[in-house]
Amino acid sequence: MADALLDPAMAELVWRDSGAGRPRPLPADGAFCRRLGERVGRDWLGPLSAVDYGGPLLAWMGAVIRRRRDQGGPPGWRDDPWRLQREQQPATMAGQLRVMAAEAQSGGSATRWRATVSAEHRFRITQLVKEAGEQLEELRGGHSGTTAEVARTLLEHLSRSAALIDQALVNTAAAAVAAGVALEEVAAWSRLPAQELAEILTAGQE
Repeated sequence: MADALLDPAMAELVWRDSGAGRPRPLPADGAFCRRLGERVGRDWLGPLSAVDYGGPLLAWMGAVIRRRRDQGGPPGWRDDPWRLQREQQPATMAGQLRVMAAEAQSGGSATRWRATVSAEHRFRITQLVKEAGEQLEELRGGHSGTTAEVARTLLEHLSRSAALIDQALVNTAAAAVAAGVALEEVAAWSRLPAQELAEILTAGQE
């Protein structure tokens, strides 16, 4: 990752994605994000980073663009592409011990989602929800035609959306349980019997 970000060619891709002299919002499928995923062997990383608002990589991209446009702030401020916000900086030993103590008392529920669940797992959940939303979006205005045609369109899109949401639910539940959250709590939030959820998660692992 460091090797990629230090490459001037990658900074140039960020500049082009931003519209260069004609500013535009950074696209989720921009050349920089695609190339970054290819370079580090993780195709999901680029698309995830492009929509990870507030994340360190997007902050780096913003600093690169501001520097090229000569829009940086005072020295040591937002013009430094390597500056990390406090919440993104490595935790101190004392801070880690406090978290471990809290986890021991709360059975894992005090862990932080972004720190416990891998970026790939978070991206998978986000994509499933996004695809389900797209299926539902296609139903707008789809209420004209014969009863059979409308029913078929509605049911096909609804069933696909429901299947995607089910996958997202299982992925989210699996992440929570793996982080140490009590199965009974996760089952209650999922509106599933604990035994049924346990069987679903076991089947998914197999």
